[in-house]
Amino acid sequence: MNNKAEDPSLWNDAAEAQKLMRERQQLDDGISGLRRFEQQLNDNIELIELGEEEGDSAIVSEAEEALRQLRNDAAKKQVEAMLSGEADQNDTYVEVHSGAGGTESQDWANMLLRMYTRWAERQGYKVELMEIQDGEEAGIKSATLLVKGHNAYGWLKTESGVHRLVRISPYDSNARRHTSFSSIWVYPVVDESIQVDINESDCRIDTYRSSGAGGQHVNTTDSAVRITHMPSGIVVQCQQERSQHKNRAKAWDMLRARLYEAELKKREEAANAEAASKTEIGWGHQIRSYVLQPYQLVKDLRTGVESTSPGDVLDGELSEFMEAALAHRVSGGADAAVDDLS
Repeated sequence: MNNKAEDPSLWNDAAEAQKLMRERQQLDDGISGLRRFEQQLNDNIELIELGEEEGDSAIVSEAEEALRQLRNDAAKKQVEAMLSGEADQNDTYVEVHSGAGGTESQDWANMLLRMYTRWAERQGYKVELMEIQDGEEAGIKSATLLVKGHNAYGWLKTESGVHRLVRISPYDSNARRHTSFSSIWVYPVVDESIQVDINESDCRIDTYRSSGAGGQHVNTTDSAVRITHMPSGIVVQCQQERSQHKNRAKAWDMLRARLYEAELKKREEAANAEAASKTEIGWGHQIRSYVLQPYQLVKDLRTGVESTSPGDVLDGELSEFMEAALAHRVSGGADAAVDDLS
């Protein structure tokens, strides 16, 4: 790849050149990271041997702590190595939908929207709000985020499913405990290397006025676009731009991404011989439970990973859950893989 990068004719095809430079950088980062791990491992082993010879327990303790941190860093790299799926390196869309329950579920959907936005920002990803449908009194009915960055889809893909919240409702004057449901749906952005053909006659296109803030022009014209793919029932919508034309183009991109994700899931189901389709937003289909009252606990129902700090989780500390879910997915649910990472 270095030899190819030095070829002056490479940039005759800018798209191909950029692809090669990205792949080269990823390989370089991986190789240099492995060599750094090896060097740190050897250096600290030598320090422990030296400390033991000289009876210096402080040096031994410091080197042992460095090795423990190195082990944690290696576990994270091991998880990243699992992100080798066809679209794992791509940018991704994250859809949030409130379930039944009116204001309660709509407020919960808004909390999830913030949680994933905070997680993405902590990872250094760029986040764009593609569309949002506000709730009647509070919260949101639905929203779509575009998360841009290396391995964005790979990290977020295991978050698809129903999320359950238990809390004392801030909207209940009697301060009763409520259970709310919202769903997350994650699908990869389709780049130039992926061809998805759509018969436009299979689609219905509707325009409507944007419901969110965004300036006088956005709110007083039918600039938002909704596309319904009738054979699959998939619906996408975009209201990010002031221009209906631009929103239409982005909505088509989102539809191609949804259809591509559906095909990826179909292949995965065939390979794993298990159903993993979009389900009812309610009891029996949730992947994670967030309990704020009467105790504090977030529990992933697939992997068993728990946190007793739901405030931190809702502020974007999701990586532990994602790592375990990825290991579970790759290993077919082997407990050992989850234990190694936790």
